[in-house]
Amino acid sequence: MQNNSFSWKKYNQNPIVGILRGLTTEEVLKIIPPYVSSGYYTIEITMNSPEVSQTIATLAKQYPELNVGAGTVCNMKDLTVALEAGAQFIVTPIIDEEVIKHCVAHDIPIFPGAYTPTEIYRAWSLGASAVKVFPATQLGTQYIKDVLAPLNEIKLLPTGGVSVENIKSFFEAGAVGAGLASSLFDKKMIREGNYADLEKHFLKMKNEIRDFIKE
Repeated sequence: MQNNSFSWKKYNQNPIVGILRGLTTEEVLKIIPPYVSSGYYTIEITMNSPEVSQTIATLAKQYPELNVGAGTVCNMKDLTVALEAGAQFIVTPIIDEEVIKHCVAHDIPIFPGAYTPTEIYRAWSLGASAVKVFPATQLGTQYIKDVLAPLNEIKLLPTGGVSVENIKSFFEAGAVGAGLASSLFDKKMIREGNYADLEKHFLKMKNEIRDFIKE
């Protein structure tokens, strides 16, 4: 287990959370070099991935410059496994109060998933570092803007449906970050081992939010 501290400085240099789901440790380790060289610092490995503990532990050890977290954490059992593997931040698809409170009490960044304004406010009130608005594809950028009109103190991280075509619009609407899975990790490029084009894709995505990056 290696629990390096989450670096908000690194996160702010590129507030995109890359989400890897369903890949083996070997597959992940082929993707990370172009990911890091493109200037990405935060990676989420979902709990429903094979070898999730091994993947998190390996990344935390081999890439100390990365914020390595666990996603799809739904309960305390998941949380325990994630933290024992070395996860530095936690992402959930739902609001589990016990998970959120544990993370807050131990200064572990927590991004719980929420959908409605009531859920978003509840997650924030429990101490969320930012609230993962999920699935963002069903809501769109206007929803982010509408929620932030009365709840402007809440930090929102739209996830699901964010792409190179709309990511800038989400940030313009007030998002402080975004979670991206298949739209960032192109399945065809990965399947073909085309990591040169994958790196170009990473750079293109990052370039879309260059005006929102805090150096």
